[in-house]
Amino acid sequence: MKKDIKIAISGRSGCGNTTVSKMIADLLGLRFINFTFRSLAEERGLDLKDILELAAKDDSIDKEVDIRQVQIALEENTEEKTGCVLGSRLAIWMLKEADLKIYLDAKPQTRAERIVNREGGNLEEVAAFTAERDRQDHGRYLRIYNIDTDDYSFADLIIDTDNINPQQITDIIVQRAREIK
Repeated sequence: MKKDIKIAISGRSGCGNTTVSKMIADLLGLRFINFTFRSLAEERGLDLKDILELAAKDDSIDKEVDIRQVQIALEENTEEKTGCVLGSRLAIWMLKEADLKIYLDAKPQTRAERIVNREGGNLEEVAAFTAERDRQDHGRYLRIYNIDTDDYSFADLIIDTDNINPQQITDIIVQRAREIK
């Protein structure tokens, strides 16, 4: 495997991006990068819903999150960990230097169930919120970057995560990463 490999993993909320990205980084000894709207909300002392409302009105919110995560991924690291795993909605589009681009997919119902299991809440409300977030994200990414997140056909791997667990997803990605020289 390439020592300074950069792996980008994208997918909508509830597809397993964060879980799988962290597992891969840990297993391969790579830096884990996951700076998201949730991260920015925490930095600013806001709820996720609040930061999403701000992002709907102010493109600089998206740009800050996206620029910061790519900068972190490209930083020279003085530790032994020179490679990284960047997990975010736009990772495969934004980290052009990625050696391996993976898109995780799942049905809306599966994603909503996973989010409820992770964060709690009412399944119908979470499904509605997630569908609206997907719609808003898609529109913003088109407007800001001219990125159509419904077109991920260029990814090196597209994994349907509906019926496989995070370990199985990790195994598929790690096997592919180890092939990169």
